[in-house]
Amino acid sequence: MIRITRRERFSAAHRLAKDEWSLEKNYTVFGKCANPNWHGHNYILHVTVEGEVDMETGYVIDLSELGKIVKEKVIQHVDHKNLNLDVPFFKGVMTSAENIAIKFWEQLEQPISETGARLHCVKIQETENNYVEYFGK
Repeated sequence: MIRITRRERFSAAHRLAKDEWSLEKNYTVFGKCANPNWHGHNYILHVTVEGEVDMETGYVIDLSELGKIVKEKVIQHVDHKNLNLDVPFFKGVMTSAENIAIKFWEQLEQPISETGARLHCVKIQETENNYVEYFGK
């Protein structure tokens, strides 16, 4: 078993807030991330897959193919978008880094499995100091 990781980057806006809460409560719970005029990040996404090395190709997965899957299933939908408003798979979902990682996993798991590899981890780096890793259920 070996693991291999593809890194992609995207920029997006979002807001952490609950509509049913007052602005004050949202600020108390989510701090500046509750800004009613949104805020953004330059995210870094790491997608790690695992599997056996194919003796013919020497690959677990062709990294070009993995990059294509990540761009098609995730990046094209989120780059330079408002995650809360523009991305259908975030409808009704709090766009915390934790939930972003989970939703990306859901978009990537099946297409990656169809290549013969297995999705191992989705890592979202939201800031220089903060990241989330999700390993599935």
